[in-house]
Amino acid sequence: MKKLFFSFLNFFKKKKEFSLGLYGPPNAGKSTLANTIIKDILGEDAKTTFSTSEVEHETRSVQKVEELTLERGSKKINFALVDTPGIATKIDFEDFVKKGMKKQDAKERAREATQGVIESIRWVEKVDCVLVVLDATINPYSQVNITLIGNLVAKDKKIIIVANKIDLKNASVDKIKLVFPDYPLVGVSAVTGENLEELYKEVFKQLN
Repeated sequence: MKKLFFSFLNFFKKKKEFSLGLYGPPNAGKSTLANTIIKDILGEDAKTTFSTSEVEHETRSVQKVEELTLERGSKKINFALVDTPGIATKIDFEDFVKKGMKKQDAKERAREATQGVIESIRWVEKVDCVLVVLDATINPYSQVNITLIGNLVAKDKKIIIVANKIDLKNASVDKIKLVFPDYPLVGVSAVTGENLEELYKEVFKQLN
């Protein structure tokens, strides 16, 4: 009986800090959103920020920031923010060459990006809640998005769909909601921070 009691104590100790994972296709704005959240919590002088680029697969390995605290009124969550490489079904070095990269550099980036996708998938087991970040200016009905969300559901993960880039004129949150009506969805702008509070409210709902 005593052993069982301490097992419960250890469980709650482990769950003092949750893991919030950012997943989605390349260039959806995951790293930009991660940076915005970090700066919002730690201030503009936050030392840890993730690199971003207009070229796909800038993030090629899982990156993690621990000991973040989100407080709103009487609610408080301690969490680690996990930024993952973009999920893709095919990564061709020729696509990077078209963006101006040298052939050898493009091949290396493609190799690292492929490894990054594998690492991202493995990390799903370690996160408590997943922010599926989608570009609201792009048709959300894709093999990558459907497969990703299907895998998360199969693993019984808490899911929040984030329709990013609502600051752009051709963004449509409704199209994403139409394709994925069964999951909580929040439209945000990772660049401007618009609707960040609504995202936090949904995170509290999922993790409290």
